[in-house]
Amino acid sequence: MHPLQCVLQVQRTVRWGPLASMSWRLLRTCRAHSSHPSAACSGPESQKNGDQKDFSSRLATGPTFQHFLRNASAPQETPSPSELEDPPPYLTAKELLGKQRKVYLETYGCQMNVNDTEIAWAILQKSGYLRTSNLQEADVVLLVTCSIREKAEQTIWNRLHQLKALKTKRPRSRVPLRVGILGCMAERLKEEILNREKIVDLLAGPDAYRDLPRLLAVADSGQQAANVLLSLDETYADVMPVQMNPSATSAFVSIMRGCDNMCSYCIVPFTRGRERSRPVASILEEVRKLSEQGLKEVTLLGQNVNSFRDNSEVQFNNAVSTNLSRGFSTNYKSKQGGLRFSYLLDQVSRIDPEMRIRFTSPHPKDFPDEVLQLICERDNICKQIHLPAQSGSSRVLAAMRRGYSREAYVELVHHIREIIPGVSLSSDFIAGFCGETEEDHLQTVSLLRDVQYNMGFLFAYSMRQKTRAYHRLKDDVPEEVKLRRLEELITVFREEASKAHKTSVGCTQLVLVEGLSKRSSTELCGRNDGNLKVIFPDVEMEDVTNPECTVRAQPGDYVLVKITSASSQTLRGHGLCRTTLKDSSANG
Repeated sequence: MHPLQCVLQVQRTVRWGPLASMSWRLLRTCRAHSSHPSAACSGPESQKNGDQKDFSSRLATGPTFQHFLRNASAPQETPSPSELEDPPPYLTAKELLGKQRKVYLETYGCQMNVNDTEIAWAILQKSGYLRTSNLQEADVVLLVTCSIREKAEQTIWNRLHQLKALKTKRPRSRVPLRVGILGCMAERLKEEILNREKIVDLLAGPDAYRDLPRLLAVADSGQQAANVLLSLDETYADVMPVQMNPSATSAFVSIMRGCDNMCSYCIVPFTRGRERSRPVASILEEVRKLSEQGLKEVTLLGQNVNSFRDNSEVQFNNAVSTNLSRGFSTNYKSKQGGLRFSYLLDQVSRIDPEMRIRFTSPHPKDFPDEVLQLICERDNICKQIHLPAQSGSSRVLAAMRRGYSREAYVELVHHIREIIPGVSLSSDFIAGFCGETEEDHLQTVSLLRDVQYNMGFLFAYSMRQKTRAYHRLKDDVPEEVKLRRLEELITVFREEASKAHKTSVGCTQLVLVEGLSKRSSTELCGRNDGNLKVIFPDVEMEDVTNPECTVRAQPGDYVLVKITSASSQTLRGHGLCRTTLKDSSANG
């Protein structure tokens, strides 16, 4: 049987999993070379013919049916690193090497994209690529993209127009500039990007970063390359992300990927796939390494981070049901067993008592009492909870398929504040969702006033294709009304946040120093336990661990700061002393 026929046969019979992913990637490459053999290389005609024959001979002796079945016998198991690094039969190992070409990475969107950038760079670095922060000297430009709103995608289209000029003006003496789109926009739009912007050489969806060396190798042959298949098990558990900022005091650690909530407005399940969690052991190993590197804060990441469920260890796959927040429900069948978020949070917090632990983004339904009690009891778990409401109207919440009413949400807020006194709360809100009336909007305004959030993320609704809202609801709120309602929400949020923050004036707070303030070289900037920015003078102060000395605080230091003023977004004060998390907790 011809290798390409093998691919076609496997493509028909297997839809998901590593086997389908392998066959789809190879099929696209084989088609590209079969349809456009002359585009595979440049140079004299004789060289073209020789290269075509070389590729054809490699293809003829390439993948057999057994090649595709090699890893399919146990699809639930993750392939070993050695298997993942094997070059595909139509490429040599040499062709997968970066040959010290320089990669320029730009990140757009959420914290998950920041972590994805670090994962992608770790993979490319291992393949022999170098990283540059200078766009002009880059050989490869990769944009890690966001699709959550139309504005986010338009930013990328605009950036591609800028890169087109850079690619056109590139001297022929240099290797051709390759441009790639990574992440959610690649996953959502797929071939539309390749057809609309010819300067784009490759696409890689959120689950395809391991394939970047191969995609770049195919792009080097003159072909556009893409891998946008979603996976049911990819978590990059064995990839240690490479920090993009070596002097950073904090890091993001991805603990799960995808989302099963299927809120009617949200594109995430369609761009990042179904929920799957990393094994606890791999997460703990990464956090330990970050602690050894001296980092003082870790944020656990996931689209629905507190629905974490590690099913990799059979002994924990029991029939114990999932505990949800009171009055909340799910859009999917109840899941059972596995190591849950409370267990992971407990284990992570024990690694380094001097390392702060945060997590985002959670869903309000996944806050059982065991999670709240742990946050209260453990000194290094920040007393800050992101609690996305989206709307203050029960009718709109039902249309959004959020799984709770306004009343259940408010009850959860009161419950959290009872268990964790002084907790800092943040939230997300959408203005102008499908069918939202003025009365619905006013209920959201009243929720902002009633809860008095410390931080907020507010946006006008942007309908996304593929979502349930796109298929079943009507985007009937005029744009000018959306923007007016958004401005009203922002105004109310700032008023209430300012009131909440002014209660901190005169109090002493523990601040983790991040560096100099962006607005003044004589001031330091850091964040308190509630993740609020705190500004204070860069002066000598007492050192609690060595009372006989005075010191200047450095990034990564904990400083006790007495708050003197507050706004809706920032606190100001003066530093009292450099300390440790343990000492500040003991004296608090």
